[in-house]
Amino acid sequence: MRNRPNQPDLQAEPVGGDDGRKSRGVVLLITLVILVILTTVGYTLSVQVAARRHRDRFILDYARAQYACTSGMKYASLSVNDLNGRLISRPNEPDFSDVFAMTEVDYQDFLDQAAADLAAADDRLTKGRTSRTSPLDDVSASNDSMGDEEMELAESVTISGPYGPPWPLVTEPMEFEIAEAKVTVEIEDENAKYPLGWALLQEEDWQALAEVGFVSFCEWMGYQKEEITDLQVDLAKLSDVRPFKMVFKTTTAATPTPASLRSRVTRSRSKKTSVQRGSVKRAVPVAEQIAQQNAIFSRLFHSSLVNTDLLTRPSIETESRQESALKYLGLWGTRKVNVNTAPRHVLEAALTFGSVADAPKIAEIIIRERQVQPFSDIEAVKKAAYRYTDAIEKCKEFIVTESTVFSIRVTATSGVAKSVVLAGVTKEGQKVKRIAVISD
Repeated sequence: MRNRPNQPDLQAEPVGGDDGRKSRGVVLLITLVILVILTTVGYTLSVQVAARRHRDRFILDYARAQYACTSGMKYASLSVNDLNGRLISRPNEPDFSDVFAMTEVDYQDFLDQAAADLAAADDRLTKGRTSRTSPLDDVSASNDSMGDEEMELAESVTISGPYGPPWPLVTEPMEFEIAEAKVTVEIEDENAKYPLGWALLQEEDWQALAEVGFVSFCEWMGYQKEEITDLQVDLAKLSDVRPFKMVFKTTTAATPTPASLRSRVTRSRSKKTSVQRGSVKRAVPVAEQIAQQNAIFSRLFHSSLVNTDLLTRPSIETESRQESALKYLGLWGTRKVNVNTAPRHVLEAALTFGSVADAPKIAEIIIRERQVQPFSDIEAVKKAAYRYTDAIEKCKEFIVTESTVFSIRVTATSGVAKSVVLAGVTKEGQKVKRIAVISD
């Protein structure tokens, strides 16, 4: 057969060319979809596994932290028995009393001045030694390098508290490890702080003075008038729940009669008489009433009834310092302030109960005298501030010279987990009693 002209060559392309390319494209697309699905499933599973591992790890770390925190609290409670709370003399050291109110610039100038004073004292000591052992030229050479020494001293100067460590610590923080958890124990002097219970006083004779002292404390901490009013309103609600008492007298309280005694009464007397005899009265000593009040208010002051958002608002916040009102508030039912360990604003608030006008003057005398020699008793305070004896006598119910209430803060960290437990204790001599334990 003769070929027709211009007839296409049917054998020029492979059989099913377009359909073949389409089928390969479909297969490739399906493969890509499957890979995407597998990748998504794999990623989801890996995320879930990682989250589960992280969650399990956190649970394990948290359990370790809690166990370490509990163990650390037991150790700290035992160590309180050996706590001597010995005050130190600080005649030539910068005082902690006004650090709370210093701006960062003032604080750094304060440290620089303290470093300069220490350098001058060291220079005088060096001169005294070299005058006996070296020529005067050596002293001049030593003085030329004093600037560098002052800079080093400024970086190393710390503001000691009344016990040596920074206020309000009684001892240096204790750090140790339990298993894989790191534990830090801090013991603070609660009598060095403003007792929050003073703002809830039941005794009417002292309520007006307590309000003046509280307002003075808040103004020192930088609160505005409206903010102080808000705090007073919140605390008034708290006083409606339970007022705070300063004066206690021995009272009587009814206690349930033991079951065995009640059964005998029922057999021997009428039913009416047995109901009346279902409880007996006993005398409740003052110490027991104070302990009960401490325990109750410790829980109230650590509850949501207190406006902690406002009280924890920083008045000064830098890398080296964080100041807020809550740092200076006693939340363990304390009733008295230690004149040897309280900073100026707390001291003035306590002395307000003796005299509003003279409180700053008495505080200045106490701060100056206690640096040289801590006061042994209230009579020593009267002797130092002899012009204000009557005012000190009036406020003696609110001040002491030896602290008896301390707080213990135990912080345990394991991995990313952290556990904190707080406890308040009273210590009189070798007798230690726990007020309450609160988990933060």
